[in-house]
Amino acid sequence: MDLDRYSELLEAVEKPGRYVGGEFGSLIPDPASAELRICFCFPDTYEIGMSNLGVKILADCFNKTGFAVCERSYMPWPDMKEQLEKHKIPLYALESGDPLCKFDVVAFTLQYELSYTNVLQMLALGNIPLRSDKRSGNDPIIIAGGPCAYNPEPLADFIDIFSIGEGEEALVELASFINESRKKGVPREDILFGASQIKGFYVPSLYSVAYNPDGTLASFSPNREGVPATVEKRIITDLDSVSFPRRCAVPFLETVHDRVMLEVFRGCLRGCRFCQAGMIYRPYREKSPETLNADAKEAIEYSGYSEVALTSLSISDYSGLPRLIDDLLAWTDGKKVNLSLPSMRIDSFYEELLQKVSSVRKSGLTFAPEAGTQRMRDVINKNITEDEILLACARSFDNGRNSLKLYFMNGLPTETDEDIKGIAALAQKIVDLFYSKKRYGRGVTVTVSVSCFVPKPFTPFQWEAQDTIEELERKQQLLKSEIKTGKISYKYHDARVSRVEAVFARGDRKLCRAMQLAFERGIMLDGWDEYFDYDKWMQVFADCGIDPSFYANREFGRDELLPWDFIDIGVTKRFLLSEYSRAHSSLTTPDCRTKCSACGAAKLCRDNKCVCNDRREQNA
Repeated sequence: MDLDRYSELLEAVEKPGRYVGGEFGSLIPDPASAELRICFCFPDTYEIGMSNLGVKILADCFNKTGFAVCERSYMPWPDMKEQLEKHKIPLYALESGDPLCKFDVVAFTLQYELSYTNVLQMLALGNIPLRSDKRSGNDPIIIAGGPCAYNPEPLADFIDIFSIGEGEEALVELASFINESRKKGVPREDILFGASQIKGFYVPSLYSVAYNPDGTLASFSPNREGVPATVEKRIITDLDSVSFPRRCAVPFLETVHDRVMLEVFRGCLRGCRFCQAGMIYRPYREKSPETLNADAKEAIEYSGYSEVALTSLSISDYSGLPRLIDDLLAWTDGKKVNLSLPSMRIDSFYEELLQKVSSVRKSGLTFAPEAGTQRMRDVINKNITEDEILLACARSFDNGRNSLKLYFMNGLPTETDEDIKGIAALAQKIVDLFYSKKRYGRGVTVTVSVSCFVPKPFTPFQWEAQDTIEELERKQQLLKSEIKTGKISYKYHDARVSRVEAVFARGDRKLCRAMQLAFERGIMLDGWDEYFDYDKWMQVFADCGIDPSFYANREFGRDELLPWDFIDIGVTKRFLLSEYSRAHSSLTTPDCRTKCSACGAAKLCRDNKCVCNDRREQNA
């Protein structure tokens, strides 16, 4: 990138390192040699976007095609946004410095609902028409994927194509189709139609929506012959064959995750009823320890990082974990490289593993009981007992840890005040456990972090109403009053943020009006406390004639047509309804290794068979 071209802007902003590119290991493309130019956009700051493994994986897939070159762009901080607008310079890609509007494809990853306004801001800053129906053949095709794409409707007016599912194979297939179509001069509308014929892609403009008088969906159907009524998600069946970027750009700035991120498996065995990731990422699939060790070794040697983090939904469920840890420690110990296991599950936590990973550096541990009472843990299908929680904590204390972080939720379905009080009671038992025997060093710190329940699509709780803000805040203060010791640190999320998140999580296409008005009023960076403005959002909803309670605080009918019902994730609606009923009867469902619950995801696997049991036998 020609830095002289942007020197005046960069001198005026707080962190110019966010906008210059040129990091060690970054691709320096030749735009003239690319048949298809793609810019992958992360709709949040550089520090967050550079920590996202999915973007790195997909950019690597594009750049290995031989015909496409993929560059990067991130949401600018307000000081940089102001400079871009002041100097009338479009938002650009870090590698070439070219404006977003000069690319053939601009792709966004949607990791959380509060990034939606950033998508619109980046489109506008990149000189790309905001709405899909206003774009011409000269404009980039706008793609979006990620977990939030499983309910794409709040952004339906702005995105040309949504990618549903895993993109390593699907997006390369789409890119090849777009590339060949552009060579032949195929009109934009025909490219979009052709994209709808590829499994895993949803083109909103090819579907029409009608509403009932009460505001619920009356119908959702294709408006052109040949467009599929159902969009099936894409998955990778063999994770050992999937591309992993062992050589990535190493950022100049400190990022959220300054380490090598190692994806161990995809999917989840557990079936927590509030957890969207546990459903949309099914079926469960593992990488082999050999592949993971080779990935980690080369990534560390290339980047110079001093930590490897094993990342997946519940690392301790990985059937090859003891073997993988041994393989990694065979070389990480000597190099003083730390191993991080950030998503341990309490009931799988065991002393030998803790002793192994403590051989380099002791750090605080994080567990997620999610609820303070056994009744509530059964409702959400957490499948852990208080004895298991206390045993795991005792083992960590015995191994020299004196800092624990516990994640909980409030506002869960069927929750009572006794369940809230149970969080404080459990934290106090953990403190008492630490002092039940003589321990050397500092005292204990137990951090209780409590988020607000947000009903998410494709979960057994997708029909549930979120508590009102007043009720969520009352419960937060109730818990605060129950904590009687300074050894417990209590943190909780802003209930107003969670309410807006719920609106967009369960919203329909009518919310596009609100999204555009919010953009026009300068709303952005909603994931940052200093920029989130709840009152502004409420005014936007009011001015659009939208009642946010309709989406956040209303119990959806079990026979109601939902905005995301046209997407097939493999897990059936019948299974979700069954789990909803079991939750309200406080009945648990065993994990997938213990007993198959016929969720439906097996149809996505080879031979209609999930692989969780197979891998366990292979890695024993």
